[in-house]
Amino acid sequence: PLLRAAEMAGGDLRENLGKVLDGLDLEDTAAVFEAIVLASPGGLGSAQTHDVREKPTAGLLEAMREASGRDRIARQYAAGYDDVFGIGLPALEEALSRGESGMWPTVFAYMAFLAGFPDSHVARIHGRGIAGEVQQEAAALRVSLESAGDETARIALLMGFDRSLKRRGINPGTSADLTVATLLVHSLRFNLHKGSVDG
Repeated sequence: PLLRAAEMAGGDLRENLGKVLDGLDLEDTAAVFEAIVLASPGGLGSAQTHDVREKPTAGLLEAMREASGRDRIARQYAAGYDDVFGIGLPALEEALSRGESGMWPTVFAYMAFLAGFPDSHVARIHGRGIAGEVQQEAAALRVSLESAGDETARIALLMGFDRSLKRRGINPGTSADLTVATLLVHSLRFNLHKGSVDG
């Protein structure tokens, strides 16, 4: 949807995204369901309505709205990518504005998601309790990263957290996916703006 919105002539990227999402149909639902089954994300269970392994009976937005309470990616479709535009993008841009460079703007966008809500991928596999614990750990780590004096100290903090997650078999994949979407939005906005200025 983000790439399709970027291809549309005129308008704001988010405005165009709303039009793309509103225009999704049953064929789109079938394609997305098939992609989800092929990707086979961890912890994918079954649903009473709009199960991805069955032939869709509703538009994609309706199916995503039904799943939005348990899956943060579905919520992006249902809420116009609200987390990407409202959490990830401000965190990324704030990091850039205070002079963060290299990987650090991306790290701070990721930490904004991970500290902002329980990761739905973690919740699906390990339960909401564990997802909540990871969220609290991420919130504390975020503060430590912001106040750490140098890059070596920051990397040590990140690596310690990474080892702790891996030891417990935890992969906050939803936060990672939302971070990638945030980077895409940032890049699309920059390049669209640059194109309009240069063109």
